[in-house]
Amino acid sequence: MTVSVDMGTGPNGQPVSMDLEELLATRLLVQGNSGSGKSHLLRRLLEKSAGEVQQIVIDPEGDFVTLADKYGHVPVEAADHSEKDIARLAARIREHRASVVLSLEGLEAEGQMRCAAAFLMGLFDAPRDHWYPALVVVDEAQLFAPSGGGEVAEEVRRASLSAMTNLMCRGRKRGLAGVIATQRLAKLAKNVAAEASNFLMGRTFLDIDMARAADLLGMERRQAEAIRDLPRGTFLALGPAVARRPVAVAIGPVETQARSMSPKLVPLPTAPAEDLQGLLFAKSDVPEPVALAAPPPPRALPSEALLNAMASAMPKRAEAMPAKSDQETATIVADVLRAIVEDPDSGARSGSVLFQDFTVRCRMGGLARPPLDLAGFTRRLSMARAGIFDEADDSWASALEAASLLPDDMLGPFLLVARAAREGAPCPSDEAIAASYGTASLGRARRLLQYIETRELIVTRVDLAGKRSIAIPRLGWSTAAA
Repeated sequence: MTVSVDMGTGPNGQPVSMDLEELLATRLLVQGNSGSGKSHLLRRLLEKSAGEVQQIVIDPEGDFVTLADKYGHVPVEAADHSEKDIARLAARIREHRASVVLSLEGLEAEGQMRCAAAFLMGLFDAPRDHWYPALVVVDEAQLFAPSGGGEVAEEVRRASLSAMTNLMCRGRKRGLAGVIATQRLAKLAKNVAAEASNFLMGRTFLDIDMARAADLLGMERRQAEAIRDLPRGTFLALGPAVARRPVAVAIGPVETQARSMSPKLVPLPTAPAEDLQGLLFAKSDVPEPVALAAPPPPRALPSEALLNAMASAMPKRAEAMPAKSDQETATIVADVLRAIVEDPDSGARSGSVLFQDFTVRCRMGGLARPPLDLAGFTRRLSMARAGIFDEADDSWASALEAASLLPDDMLGPFLLVARAAREGAPCPSDEAIAASYGTASLGRARRLLQYIETRELIVTRVDLAGKRSIAIPRLGWSTAAA
């Protein structure tokens, strides 16, 4: 059954609708200068298709969070979460088919690009079982897929552009239908814009933007002048999901409103200039603070609160516990690391929280003080995730020496591969490598292997059947194909 989304009315008052299933297969590009009605158009599309398809909105200004009250979208304030949390959240969104508005309002430009890249890659890397159809709406897309360099770091720009390219070029097979809106076509990367088959072009005044819009609509350059004369809220529509020939569409009304509204003229104050001067330069009744107040402490996670409570219940003095021999200490540390790794929730907890957990467990095991600092714990945790709990095992000395070129948090994936290579076992899966790194992102696991390979520590081979094997030339070890 065809699902049509009523977008508004055509030149003769006839209704113009969007074929939702066709839109999911062919994607949409919306363009128009500030004030042309892009956000209104996106809101109309989201409201009219709510309940028919999962909706995921990347919102730089936080305007679309008002969809939550009426249509049940889950608002997510990106500033309250880490990059790793955002990627994990994206995977859960795909799994549970939740409609979400990711608000980037509290972040600077570089932070917005980092967050959008992590979020989109999390959506893209979801397991095949979770490839349900979803509209992915990205407002102000030129921020995340710029046509040229800007003031942000090149690494950040590349990551964001790559994520947007994946959404528009390869997202369809994963059920992700990109709906992108931009103020300036000239500032949007061409390989991102070119992947859309449906277009809604609003009012624009710059010749370069009108020329690109005319090219996408299949119009002659002299016909592009019509784009300049479009009234606010009216768009030229073209594409398999809406119309086979360009048609002007006046977008219909919406039921929700953005938090930030267009400015309206209001009467100026009528007070005399002398009174206004007195108000502006009056001394404040509030005394100036002597020093800046300390920021409130961060809200503890439930696991942190539990660990704090456990820590407070432990003996406070080192002399309350008898000293342990080196062998006893090593055994306790190995047992504690094994317990942490076997905890199914450990992969979702930060290194600092796990270190606190390690400290508490060591004291419960009879150690007055933890024998490792945070850096040492990170290293041992990486080894434990690869199944190596005894640091004194000399058989791993050569592998640890080879891994000295890597950061400690990458030690786990490398040792996991080294363990399989030494035993001639099948090559670890992306899921196992991701778990050893403390992430659920399969794409991140693959990028991690690529990075280790650039350091000339491993060589990856894929046979004609698609089975992967990894060799470690320095050690003369190689995994079996899997």
